[in-house]
Amino acid sequence: MDGRPSVTETTVAEVMAELAGLEDPKARAVNEKHGDDHGVNLGELRALAKRLKTQQELACRLWETDDSAARLLAILICRPKAFGRAELDTMLREARTPKVHDWLVNYVVKKNPHAEELRPAWSADPDPVVAGAGWALTTERVAKNPEGLDLPALLDTIEADMKDAPDRLQWAMNHCLAQIGIEHTEHRTRAIGIGERLEVLKDYPTPPGCTSPFAPVWITEMVRRQHG
Repeated sequence: MDGRPSVTETTVAEVMAELAGLEDPKARAVNEKHGDDHGVNLGELRALAKRLKTQQELACRLWETDDSAARLLAILICRPKAFGRAELDTMLREARTPKVHDWLVNYVVKKNPHAEELRPAWSADPDPVVAGAGWALTTERVAKNPEGLDLPALLDTIEADMKDAPDRLQWAMNHCLAQIGIEHTEHRTRAIGIGERLEVLKDYPTPPGCTSPFAPVWITEMVRRQHG
């Protein structure tokens, strides 16, 4: 070792400087309303990721910076299947902001071979943000691989717990409820009924042209599109 920084160290510094150059105060102000703390346009972030291509070591170093923009970039340039179960568990608990959390679950965990082991462990976690990640993995299975899932038991849990769940967990459980109703005809009436009784997200402000996240409306609209 001659004391010079390694290639990765230089690259981390270069990437952090580039991210700082992409910082936009207006974007940061909008993101902060959603609980995020980065000011980089996501289109520009994706363009940077495309240029860097897949670099697992660099991704890990960027994650360690604890900077949200760097972590989002790390998620885009990592190899999702390269992480061990314990690493993913640690990363999820370190993901402080909604966007980092969502991207980590959707772009990394769902593509990782440990996702199914983590799903029930996370769903039962006392931390509602971690539990929300478990429910997001369950929703993925409801849609793509429901074999072996106890859907009536999931509906029982949603019926009992969703109304009083913290926001992020409530949102994830509501998505699961809607997905069960959309994908599984035999449970649709019950899923809609649970949504109507609990009224979770019934008054959620929905922009024109978007579907309401209120489960009865969401289910009905998606089924209509499927058969339209």
